Amino acid sequence: MKVVSFLQAEQQKLTTCAPEETIESVAKRLSALNIGALPVCGANSSLVGVISERDVVRGMAKDGCKLAERRVRDLMTREVVVCDQNTTMAEAEKLMYQKRVRHLPVVDAGKVVGLLSIRDVMAWRIQETKVELNVLRDMAIVSR
Repeated sequence: MKVVSFLQAEQQKLTTCAPEETIESVAKRLSALNIGALPVCGANSSLVGVISERDVVRGMAKDGCKLAERRVRDLMTREVVVCDQNTTMAEAEKLMYQKRVRHLPVVDAGKVVGLLSIRDVMAWRIQETKVELNVLRDMAIVSR
């Protein structure tokens, strides 16, 4: 299955943030949406980074109460591992494992069109395993 098919099936509503936003506003949005990261987009929806809960926690450890006033650009991860819409879910899973990332922005012509989380990949993997199990079960029944 391609990433684009997965995103369409999940009817993902992409939420992004801007580098100028405050950490406080982003933290509130992450909490309200119950998500772990947001792509950070500049002009024309171009990806400039990712801000995650982990970035916020590290910022809190460093800056304490002053963190709320800081900007996303101060804490975001700038070197972002990405995939495109035609990447297969298996390739995305492997990429996330190899690069040790939990969130994988999906880009098309330099613009962010989705965000895969490790939870998304695990949900896909569970579904794939169920399908394989059913096929094997059917083969066993037929061969009797």
